[in-house]
Amino acid sequence: MGASSKPVVEFDNTAIAFAWKDDSQLKNSYKLFKLINNKALVEFGTKMTAWAISAGIPFVETAVKHTIFEQFCGGEDIKGCQAVIELLADYGVHIILDYGVEARQHEIEFEQTAQYLVHQVVRKAVDDPNVNIISSKLSSLIRFELMEKVSAGVELTEEENAEYLRGVRRVKFLCKNAFDNDISIYFDAEESWIQPCIDEVVTKMQAFYNRLSPIVFNTIQLYRKDQIPHLKAGFEKARKEGYIYAVKLVRGAYMEKERDRAEEMSYESPIQPNKEACDADYNEALAFCVDHIDEIAFCNATHNEESCRLLIELLDAKDIKRNHHHCWTGQLYGMSDHLSFNMAKAGFNVAKYLPFGPVKEVIPYLIRRANENTAVSGQMSRELGLISEELERREGFTKK
Repeated sequence: MGASSKPVVEFDNTAIAFAWKDDSQLKNSYKLFKLINNKALVEFGTKMTAWAISAGIPFVETAVKHTIFEQFCGGEDIKGCQAVIELLADYGVHIILDYGVEARQHEIEFEQTAQYLVHQVVRKAVDDPNVNIISSKLSSLIRFELMEKVSAGVELTEEENAEYLRGVRRVKFLCKNAFDNDISIYFDAEESWIQPCIDEVVTKMQAFYNRLSPIVFNTIQLYRKDQIPHLKAGFEKARKEGYIYAVKLVRGAYMEKERDRAEEMSYESPIQPNKEACDADYNEALAFCVDHIDEIAFCNATHNEESCRLLIELLDAKDIKRNHHHCWTGQLYGMSDHLSFNMAKAGFNVAKYLPFGPVKEVIPYLIRRANENTAVSGQMSRELGLISEELERREGFTKK
């Protein structure tokens, strides 16, 4: 099928974008995004929320659960996600299931997380055809401070080395079960000062489990200045050693934290100098993946409309199937429905990243979402505008 005969993707088609939401849900989303659009309010609110949750103030957790948690998370457990999974399946949108715990501290917690991921999350993906990808952070399986030492090349004590090897075995336990059940697993990128350890561990897993199909995915954060060479080096290593290179492309979610640490510790920030540089590198990475689509499996994990448009143009220009098994597009649940649902309608592989877990456990994720949304220029205005257009289309709703 030639490019001219393929459905045109119209990202401003709000009828398709929000068909899965009723009027009440859409109005609630509008009100929430309007609040998130206020940067000062978000900065104050996230700090107070984190403090109140840690202090055990009961009504705060309830308030979070019925506002920002409902918008961006599937539920407090897998069962609680079922309604969302089934609903999105009706519109051709798949699920990347993410157990939203991170930065654990104790061995028993890491072990519990590994067991839960294998026996609950992987099992759900096996049983439900709409959940064919799961996601995890290495900081939920290996202690952060230990990964920081490994990344910095600090020699571990005998006890620390034993602890680290236990962590790596947990990662392998998870990857093996994903491999045995033909389920892909995306490992998130994290802070730059632990990323070398993550890259090392995940690359070893790819070399072992990606021989026949893309099971293990690493994440490339293009808001960092050094990621294009990193992407290409990873690809050449995989090509040389005979396994499928698999990556999730993102812009990134730790920008302010990275810049603050660099300033505090007097080293050059790893973050791009401006949005234009970030966008240019992201799109270069995307084009590189499409150019090597038979050898690279990738997820275009972005809320950027121009990058999604570029992917469409690149695939269609090369007459590559829109649902090529090496190519996915993904957005966070609760955001950018105009991208997800319109691309799914036009035949692309699309998945929503669906975090779940106890409210207290996913607070770090929710705070990042709120802060990230206020930091991205125009993101909330775009969301508000599209929701408003759809409400007006449905019933003449007027903004207040």
